[in-house]
Amino acid sequence: MDRLAWWGEPHGGDQAFAVMIFAFHASTPLLDRGFRRTGSDATLGGIIFHFLQKPFIMTSLAVTSVPHTDPAAGLGAPAAAPVLLVTGASRGIGAATVRLAARAGWDVAINYVRDAAAAEALACEVRSLGRRALTVQADVAEEAQVVDMFEQVDRGLGRLGGLVNNAGIVDRNARLDEMDGTRLQRMVAVNLLGSLYCAREAVRRMSTRHGGQGGSIVNISSVAARLGSPGTYVDYAASKAAIDTLSVGLSREVAGEGIRVNALRPGIIDTDIHASGGQPDRVARVGPTLPMGRAGRAEEVAQAIVWLLGPQSSYTSGAILDVSGAR
Repeated sequence: MDRLAWWGEPHGGDQAFAVMIFAFHASTPLLDRGFRRTGSDATLGGIIFHFLQKPFIMTSLAVTSVPHTDPAAGLGAPAAAPVLLVTGASRGIGAATVRLAARAGWDVAINYVRDAAAAEALACEVRSLGRRALTVQADVAEEAQVVDMFEQVDRGLGRLGGLVNNAGIVDRNARLDEMDGTRLQRMVAVNLLGSLYCAREAVRRMSTRHGGQGGSIVNISSVAARLGSPGTYVDYAASKAAIDTLSVGLSREVAGEGIRVNALRPGIIDTDIHASGGQPDRVARVGPTLPMGRAGRAEEVAQAIVWLLGPQSSYTSGAILDVSGAR
């Protein structure tokens, strides 16, 4: 009988513990962030074990609790938390993702462009949860700044295990024939090139081909990618459709290297991005007309992002998940 030891945290992350699992088969690799393993790999069972009233997915047979340690460092050494970078994280969906990821056990790097005070206040929230936090200023449209940002995360938090490509912009309502080149170039630079630069740097760190230990990338798209946003911002919609294509293609490119890549398409979410696009009343105006009768909340989107990052979605890659209230 092969012995397996799996280390992890209960869903919610507020009480760390470890489990040791004994199983008969050693066949299917389970390479996902958020767990540390020793011994052979095992075929995933499907039972849910509740420990301290927290759900935890395990393989079957005998289970015994042991101190939460890093198996690579020997018994008694604390396990390192997985490291997550969230771009555009000082507000809205990005900030909600940081908070929820910290509660789930991630140490978090918080990227921002201008609002240093908001980023640092968010970092303080993360630290109050017992997790490490690092704030990093960078414009993702600038390749050199992206490279430097990842190097700061390397030095400040350690090996990267997750990336949320969240940074993005919209602009004021306009037809395509009313848009100038400056607007179009900035839209593509932030929304597409920024995600490409960040995904590239993440793969260079996570891929087993480069000596990494795997990880998860979640690219934030938009339902605009499939609706097209005619008469408002087809440039934004086009940039987000490219994110969908990036996610599918990259997921297949790195699937054998321990990296999962997925996209998430929010619908109309109650954040201040609408004001930056010249429509501060959009949520109040459009929300009641949506299928669910309301706009979504940033926390509802963050729940799906953190699920895609974590071990609960270990066989999910190349997916495009709508969080849009049936829109």
